[in-house]
Amino acid sequence: MAIDIDTARKVARLARIRVEDADLPKLAEQLSGILGFMEQLNEVDVTGVEPMVSVTPMRLKRRADVVTDGNIQAQVLKNAPDAREGFFAVPKVVE
Repeated sequence: MAIDIDTARKVARLARIRVEDADLPKLAEQLSGILGFMEQLNEVDVTGVEPMVSVTPMRLKRRADVVTDGNIQAQVLKNAPDAREGFFAVPKVVE
């Protein structure tokens, strides 16, 4: 699949990157190369291949699923502009 200059311009705009008009042909060529490589990867037969987390067989470390308050209330409230009785103090917003 070949990417034309208009599509490259649209991709650059969607990615929120500024690309000069002189650089659009090169960007279109690079994007076409990426899509060509992806098409090559789609041709690889992966039937029977298990998804893996790492190249070496290993189990992920698991931690106990325990609810805690983090025991860092003082550290969190230290950043607050106004804290009272262990809570963030905010201005009243109800009229």
